[in-house]
Amino acid sequence: MTHLSVEMLAADATEPITSAGHAQLGIAVLAGIAVIVLLITKFKLHAFLSLIIGSLVLGAVAGAPLDKAITSFSTGLGTTVAGTGVLIALGAVLGRLLADSGGADQIVDTILAKAGGKAMPWAMVLIAGIVGLPIFFEVGIVLLIPVVLLVAKRGNFSLMRIGIPALAGLSVMHGLIPPHPGPLAAIDAVKANLGVTLALGVVVAIPTAVIAGPVFSRYAARWVDIQPPETMVPERAGDDLEKRPGFGITVATVLLPVVMMLAKALVDIVVDDPEHTGVGAPPSGSWGRVFDVVGSPLIALLTAVLVAMFTLGRAAGFTRGRIAGTVEKSLGPIAGVVLIVGAGGGFKQTLVDAGVGQMILDVSKGWNISALLLAWLIAVAIRLATGSATVATISAAGLVGPLAADMSTTHAALLVLAIGCGSLFFSHVNDAGFWLVKEYFGMSVGQTLKTWSVMETLISVVGIGCVLLLSLVL
Repeated sequence: MTHLSVEMLAADATEPITSAGHAQLGIAVLAGIAVIVLLITKFKLHAFLSLIIGSLVLGAVAGAPLDKAITSFSTGLGTTVAGTGVLIALGAVLGRLLADSGGADQIVDTILAKAGGKAMPWAMVLIAGIVGLPIFFEVGIVLLIPVVLLVAKRGNFSLMRIGIPALAGLSVMHGLIPPHPGPLAAIDAVKANLGVTLALGVVVAIPTAVIAGPVFSRYAARWVDIQPPETMVPERAGDDLEKRPGFGITVATVLLPVVMMLAKALVDIVVDDPEHTGVGAPPSGSWGRVFDVVGSPLIALLTAVLVAMFTLGRAAGFTRGRIAGTVEKSLGPIAGVVLIVGAGGGFKQTLVDAGVGQMILDVSKGWNISALLLAWLIAVAIRLATGSATVATISAAGLVGPLAADMSTTHAALLVLAIGCGSLFFSHVNDAGFWLVKEYFGMSVGQTLKTWSVMETLISVVGIGCVLLLSLVL
């Protein structure tokens, strides 16, 4: 598609952008992001509408005809929704089946029954990691809050000692691990290998969740020593069921799509194929083709949903009608998420078509800075400005996507993870998650900043540290 900037409209598309063009594009990016931030924070406009308006402002300031800016935005929205919308929907269905069947409660109760007092924070981060694989961060909080509050109350723990590990486990999964919307969209934008990104994401997630969760919770409990608020203990889905699925089959169902996607990554890496073009490239043999299908995110998640209808729904005594109702209920709440992700993709495409990606390449050529660190810094800036990890991930991925053109498969995956880490940096008052945690835990704004916000920053910093270390050895 033809670049949108005035420089590129006026000259041949193969000519380099001049310094004046760089300045105009830089101003356009700042103007677009500033409009999005202002509309979301000051005027409380929905992120979907804010991203549309911000994209049009970006195109206008870049000097593009309005019809071309609209075309760029629409193309990006359509491509992003086509690539990730179905996956988000399938993830929502799996998460709802996990919650309504009592499967999430079964995982929680089984692990807690095995954990002693000192092991409880470690049990909480493990629970959050498992439960958080297929579901959105906000849904994970709603699922785990009753457990966090009950464990803290019955075991006489500080709420922070139990709550921070659970929040860390959920947040790390949300920012780094597919099939969450941000990582999926970044993988699509950067053209990274999903299986390799998933495998490396797990490697980064484990030490990051440990440090930001059980380790940091010791200090958070000293800084903010509060008791569970009695009014915030909701009923759990599993309490109203006569039976619920077993622990083993529930965990197996949750991990099924992850195993299928990892299997594809493993085959991509180790299969000895004469036409294999490199690490991460799809093998051309029959096994390669089979695992290309089996390990595709769509097939993996669809398989997990169909299996969950039996292993979770039927095991909980659900009729076919109730399973159908659960699936239907799961899709409504994620409409907003899909639209925000799609609009983020539209904003990204407007950035790309305006030549911003090429501008970053040109400007950063003389910088003595890692591309991974640059991606992290851009994501941090957008996260601080907009408050949305998903918007930060998608926008940053669009900006640094050209940097991945000459990268190996593993480094392209690390670029996605660097963006994901940056998108989690210092959640504050413009982040919906900030207020969700504050209200559920009954904290003041100051207490939330000292615990939740510091924890998010730790995840971001430790995560990028792990990514940079991996880049030295892979």
